[in-house]
Amino acid sequence: MSFVYFFGSGYADGNASMKSELGGKGANLAEMTALGLPVPAGFTISTRVCLEYIRDGASFSRELMNQIETALKKTEDSMGAKFADARNPLLVSVRSGARISMPGMMDTVLNLGLNEMTVEALATKTDNPRFAYDSYRRFIQMYSSVVKDLETHYMEDELESFKKMNGYKEDTELTASDLKELVGVFKAIYQKHIMEAFPEDPYEQLWQAIGAVFKSWNCPRAKKYREIHSISHDWGTAVNICSMVYGNMGSTSGTGVCFTRDPSTGENVFYGEFLINAQGEDVVAGIRTPKPLHLLEKEMPEVFIQLENVRNKLEAHYRDVQDIEFTIQEGKLYILQTRNAKRTTQAALKIAIDFAKEGLMTKEEALLRVNAQDLDKLLHPTLDPRAHKQLIAKGLPASPGAVSGRAVFTALEAESWAARGELVILVRDETSPEDIGGMYASQGFLTARGGMTSHAAVVARQMGKCCIAGCSSLNISQTQKSVKVSGIEILEGDWLTLDGTTGEVMLGKVETKNAELSGDFSIFMDWAKEIRHMKVRANADTPRDAQYARSFGAEGIGLCRTEHMFFEENRLPVVRQMILSKNSLERKAALDKLLPFQRDDFVGILSAMEGYEVTIRLLDPPLHEFLPHTDKDMMTLAAQLGFSLEDLKQRVRALHEANPMLGHRGCRLGISHPEIYEMQVRAILEASEICKEQGKKVFPEIMIPLVGIETELKWLRDRLQKIAPNLPFGTMIEVPRAALVADKIARHADFFSFGTNDLTQTTYGFSRDDSAPFLRVYKQEHILEEDPFAVIDQDGVGRLIKLACELGRKENPGLKLGICGEHGGEPASVQFCNNLGLNYVSCSPFRIPIAMLAAAQAVVKK
Repeated sequence: MSFVYFFGSGYADGNASMKSELGGKGANLAEMTALGLPVPAGFTISTRVCLEYIRDGASFSRELMNQIETALKKTEDSMGAKFADARNPLLVSVRSGARISMPGMMDTVLNLGLNEMTVEALATKTDNPRFAYDSYRRFIQMYSSVVKDLETHYMEDELESFKKMNGYKEDTELTASDLKELVGVFKAIYQKHIMEAFPEDPYEQLWQAIGAVFKSWNCPRAKKYREIHSISHDWGTAVNICSMVYGNMGSTSGTGVCFTRDPSTGENVFYGEFLINAQGEDVVAGIRTPKPLHLLEKEMPEVFIQLENVRNKLEAHYRDVQDIEFTIQEGKLYILQTRNAKRTTQAALKIAIDFAKEGLMTKEEALLRVNAQDLDKLLHPTLDPRAHKQLIAKGLPASPGAVSGRAVFTALEAESWAARGELVILVRDETSPEDIGGMYASQGFLTARGGMTSHAAVVARQMGKCCIAGCSSLNISQTQKSVKVSGIEILEGDWLTLDGTTGEVMLGKVETKNAELSGDFSIFMDWAKEIRHMKVRANADTPRDAQYARSFGAEGIGLCRTEHMFFEENRLPVVRQMILSKNSLERKAALDKLLPFQRDDFVGILSAMEGYEVTIRLLDPPLHEFLPHTDKDMMTLAAQLGFSLEDLKQRVRALHEANPMLGHRGCRLGISHPEIYEMQVRAILEASEICKEQGKKVFPEIMIPLVGIETELKWLRDRLQKIAPNLPFGTMIEVPRAALVADKIARHADFFSFGTNDLTQTTYGFSRDDSAPFLRVYKQEHILEEDPFAVIDQDGVGRLIKLACELGRKENPGLKLGICGEHGGEPASVQFCNNLGLNYVSCSPFRIPIAMLAAAQAVVKK
């Protein structure tokens, strides 16, 4: 069985289709080698080995060791150098590579193979002692941190002290003798803290580094990243052993990262950054601020032309925007990695549209190139141009958007403040992979160092968060928890505002305005509408909500919750009067006062949705939810209604239920007090007639909630249809029994709407209001992979929905089917609904574009 896959000299054992085995990086290295690109030779150790290594107690089999030694020999032959050789040494990098890119989350070791003998050989071979000892001090630092978990500040502090003592500002000012001295200092630090000498045997270094990279699959930041992005913990990482090429050999060498198109805007320009006389970690770690890529054309024109050719070849081959890492060694270009580029949602839309227009893919393929959930990132507010702004700094606009938040200076503080409900902005010199938890908790990031491809920038674009990088005017003190800029000191908890589109940093909180959806977004949504089968409606309870939903493209309302209209200040006293009535006559008198309010709301909602169906759910919650609970509020209500306080308290106690979720609510309430539903249906009918008199075509539908018994629906429909004989009636399927007897219920229904929030509660026996703490544990322990209130549980709840659809349509072929729970805007749930043949999904206004795209993608995938 093969565990190790070689690539080099135009030949590769693997290819791009083997990502589960080779990881994304390994598969692409193999593919690029076969394409004839200048990839340094090496080999990839399978992801299967990672899982076995972790499972078997960190040991390597003899078969694996033999395969690695064979692949290493092929690498030596390809590169014309020998590992651990005293005259012509081959050095290697040891890199991670999961099947899905996890930038910066796992570990890497560069320049492996150096010791007292090989460093001198490298110095002699290259006639560049400074380069050799610079590579050696880098290797000691990385090996100590990655393999031995030595805190990085020990050696980093020593490096900074040495530079300060010698009056150096940049690492590049260190001489060969300086670096040789530092190597000795670093080895002494290693000896002191690790309690052993730094290893001289390159093979020991290699085996230790391979094991460390495998172990990094389960490091806290990698686990956190996988949880955030729903990546399986069972995949493992491959390890890529690549021949070292050197960007730190002087003024004709360098390293960089480039994108075949701008990952922030999607513009078709060659975009990236580079550093002369540096290694790759210097760019991605944000330690030095790099130069923009277009300057490479002036400094190394021949290399730039080669890089342009690589750009065009890779983008055409992968039919996607590529994120490319490259090194230039004494004027020779090497390609170290390519992967599908992380991008902002704005860029993803433009790129997908441009690729379709350029003939690189079809409209259908283009629709699959944008994560439907990511559309949410386009729908958030931006800074109001009319608002007052106090500009205090400007950096690089690394990820667009606009946010305000309280300044915090560590990832732990970000998580702590966010847990208290505060909006925070993480302010750092630069971020690192260890900060992932705090970055996720923050609204945006502000860094003093790093460029457009730094860790902070890449993570921000992936998370859809605002980021300003390379803001060099910031003087940040982690110990004082403060930042000084433009003569102002900002302390922890002070408000900042970031505009990630312009790179501007503002003091205080700045007003925002709603996003305007046009241009590429409109084109993309038009394509989605052409292709999808299901309609997308909105959950909207007021005329304003309905108008807002219409602006987002809603094709009707799938859930209008009438109880939400009762909570307005001028209506609540009348509602309470109705609830506390002593008899039906008093209740009808109060309902007569409520009818005009309901009618006016329905006129507004139906008008806003002219031409589309509006499904109006009759009163659902138990009556006690509308009553006061504090003595002060009860005294006020008692005075309003002419009750004594004790009499009022007694009536409130009488309405209390031990388990209101399963109590006197929904259709049960309508049967006990039919006059409530009669008033609501009368208001709907009158509103419809008013709209028709105004020349508007309106299509109200009446939904009766919580039906679980056929005769509940029949009893209510028979009664209410006398008031509105021509309106369609249906029910919300939200208890398991309704799904099980859906054929019987369908005899009396024109439509079913699946209320998946309550159906999930009643199927699992979970309360959505109280289950969050233990559901977090369930996800962490893999008892549940997804929160069933966020993503439809297809095995349980989904099976009930499927059964109800089949039974309902068998009995009533014309039955219309929809979904109106929160799942109606979640992409995987939308795909499930499409595959069941539902007529529509309904969701909150902001999620309409998400549902629209997910519905189109479901058609393409099917």
